[in-house]
Amino acid sequence: MNDEILDEVRAIREAHAAAFQFDLDAIYADIKQREMEHQARGARFVDPPATPRQVRSPYQGIRFGHRPHEEPRADQKRSG
Repeated sequence: MNDEILDEVRAIREAHAAAFQFDLDAIYADIKQREMEHQARGARFVDPPATPRQVRSPYQGIRFGHRPHEEPRADQKRSG
């Protein structure tokens, strides 16, 4: 299934990466530079929370495969 918006975003991302010869450090530096320029013009960026919110909803059990107040079983825990 093709999505015109996704295709356009991917083309822009590809062109941006190509402009820096796909060098991730250079791409990152460019993004950070653009952020600083936007902030200098008054734009505000929201930092991600230091600790993720703990959501307690009935849907959490569906999304994560266990009941909201139940610890995952040992065979379900991710190693890492």
